[in-house]
Amino acid sequence: MHDENQSFAAEALLIGGRAGVGKSTLGWEISTQLQSAEIGHAYVEGDFLDQLFPAPAQDPSKSGITEANLTAMWRNYSAHGCRRLVYTNTVSVLEPDLIVRSLGGSVRVISVLLTASDDVTRARLEAREIGSQLEPHAERSARMASYLQQTAPESVSRVATDGRTVEELARSVIELTGWLTGSV
Repeated sequence: MHDENQSFAAEALLIGGRAGVGKSTLGWEISTQLQSAEIGHAYVEGDFLDQLFPAPAQDPSKSGITEANLTAMWRNYSAHGCRRLVYTNTVSVLEPDLIVRSLGGSVRVISVLLTASDDVTRARLEAREIGSQLEPHAERSARMASYLQQTAPESVSRVATDGRTVEELARSVIELTGWLTGSV
């Protein structure tokens, strides 16, 4: 928790969850709603920060490249006055320290773990996976859902996506940030 009177150099909304839960779709909708409200921010799809094959031998987990890329991007965004980040990545809610290091200074982190049933997630994956990776992707997604649920700290807000529109989800997640009202 943070001190209500503390001033932060940056704020980061981390959106995590299993594959097919709706992280990217939600991230884009949050960005759209923030733009409509004229709230400055940057939106980063964390999955694109480590798309490197093969991974560097000295860093098989690729987290080093993720941090280096996010740090470089944030330096550019903050040079243009940006102080809010919307960041989507499966395990982002488990890596707030990486985000804080990348953004530097004092960072307020708001973490949201999206959840969805196996059936809903499977249907979403079937709609987007047209190649040979559907089954492996669905299996990894199910394992990750369990891992995230067990590992994410209690301070992480859990938001179910089943049966809700993306617009409604975005409004409820933005509300957690206080960015529209100016409250922290």
